Amino acid sequence: MDNLTPEKRSWLMSRVKANNTTPELIVRRFLHGGGLRYGLHNKNLPGKPDIVLRKIKTIIFVHGCFWHGHEGCNKARLPKTRSLWWKKKQAYNANKDAQDQTLLNSLGWRVITIWQCELSPKKREATLSNLKRKLTAPKTRL
Repeated sequence: MDNLTPEKRSWLMSRVKANNTTPELIVRRFLHGGGLRYGLHNKNLPGKPDIVLRKIKTIIFVHGCFWHGHEGCNKARLPKTRSLWWKKKQAYNANKDAQDQTLLNSLGWRVITIWQCELSPKKREATLSNLKRKLTAPKTRL
């Protein structure tokens, strides 16, 4: 049973952002600081990618661990209420993510996925260094 009233739960869920999240802003600041310019949330590309680097034909998705069902991540734990519904939701999102990545690859885009948990203060530097390495490497499938 949910501890919140339906109205309070609805209000709380309405506050969850899809764009311009803190993890996304961290990656964007890093890219901009490195002199890279990018587009955001391109509706014409599969999955409406978070960051589009046209010059190097690279897409960056910054996924929330809970919403995209990050395997083995503490942040992706299912709630105790409506767990079956949430499990289906995460599975649907993960399946859609895989389809979008396949489509983008077939269109010639290189796709990089960064998870929310990889941008925690302890892991952030390593994650961003790895991102820089991937962006400067010759274009190969990642």
